[in-house]
Amino acid sequence: MFGDLCPCDSGRPYAACCQPLHRGARPAKTPVELMRSRYTAYAVGDLDYVYRTWHPRTRPDDLSDPGLTWTGLTIDDHAEDWVEFTARYQGPRHHGVLHERSRFAQRAGRWLYLDGEVSDA
Repeated sequence: MFGDLCPCDSGRPYAACCQPLHRGARPAKTPVELMRSRYTAYAVGDLDYVYRTWHPRTRPDDLSDPGLTWTGLTIDDHAEDWVEFTARYQGPRHHGVLHERSRFAQRAGRWLYLDGEVSDA
């Protein structure tokens, strides 16, 4: 799948990188690992994983697929509970960039996406 490399641009095989998190074999150990796994979930169309890893206080009732093809991820900066990233995508008529500083929180020992601030890349 995906040429065996993980879509999160870690350089590791998908089966040893984000796939175990998607399948529930283990939780993300850090916000960066969660961020990478959520990006990959969008890339592979696993919106159930995105939903499960979104904090219930801020999670939308429904996630829809915007029809984008995610083409690359760069982790720009990170600290204990936030990750700044740039994600590239191809849309039906254009390509674009999403630049976000995401916040994460732990709940029951698991990292969850809380919210984020989108800015111009």
